[in-house]
Amino acid sequence: MIISESWLREWVDSEFSTEELVARLTMAGLEVDGTAAVAREFTGIVVAEVKAVEQHPNADKLKVCAVFDGENEYQVVCGAPNVCAGMKAPFASVGAVIHSDGEKPFKIKKAKLRGVESNGMLCSAEELGLEESSGGLLALP
Repeated sequence: MIISESWLREWVDSEFSTEELVARLTMAGLEVDGTAAVAREFTGIVVAEVKAVEQHPNADKLKVCAVFDGENEYQVVCGAPNVCAGMKAPFASVGAVIHSDGEKPFKIKKAKLRGVESNGMLCSAEELGLEESSGGLLALP
């Protein structure tokens, strides 16, 4: 049987780390075969709204987006084919950290892409470790 840790924590003391919780369940006679993460670890990711999208002046497949995180508006260069004004998507601002699958974590930095400044990254489900493969940004309701 597969049980969500968040559901289990509704019933037990949430002070314990995952490893300590597994050890305590095992000591109580409940066999735990293993644990598995649902997504990669990340910090600094918020839901943001794409306010405007314009064609990148120096690249056919890139767009320049105005992204609002609820407090500030950022200019972000994005190559996702499904980016559009009005959509909500995960946004990694400068300083956010994403742990790649089997690789070292990377920190989002301010960058220039083909001469246009980008202040963060709009994320796909694949980049967050939620899907094996994705063809664009993770559109959120």
